Amino acid sequence: MSTINLEKLSVRYIPPADFNQPVLNRKYTLTHSDTTGQLFLDIGYVYNYEAINPAQKDEVLAEWRNDPSMCMYLAGTVDVNGIQVIEATSAKRFEVFNREMNTALQGMIYGDLPFYSYHPFLINAPIFISYNSAFPQYRQVKYYGTPRYYIDKL
Repeated sequence: MSTINLEKLSVRYIPPADFNQPVLNRKYTLTHSDTTGQLFLDIGYVYNYEAINPAQKDEVLAEWRNDPSMCMYLAGTVDVNGIQVIEATSAKRFEVFNREMNTALQGMIYGDLPFYSYHPFLINAPIFISYNSAFPQYRQVKYYGTPRYYIDKL
């Protein structure tokens, strides 16, 4: 896994969210700039849809959820199709999302590092990312470890 350049990570809390709350349904919107390599992480009670470029649709959205059988977990989604539902485009986007997901998650976890000081039980919570696509071969849910894995890589 490549390590992100932390100088290129910008974090913003959407009030009334802060480094401690909310826990359940805490939402992350991660976007980036292809030209600068800058990562933009918004943390709040809601997703920051204004930060999403509708022409690219390459954001990663995630939120903390609770499942009584599994406890808390981080559930994320990506749109494999993008704005064009073309199989070749979806295949390429699926490849890119797979290649870059660890870096995206590292940005999310590092960007919200103070949160884990207040809620250390979440360090070992599972992370699942749903790859949404019109094509069944790219429609998958993948397990990406726990926040501890990404914290240990910093």
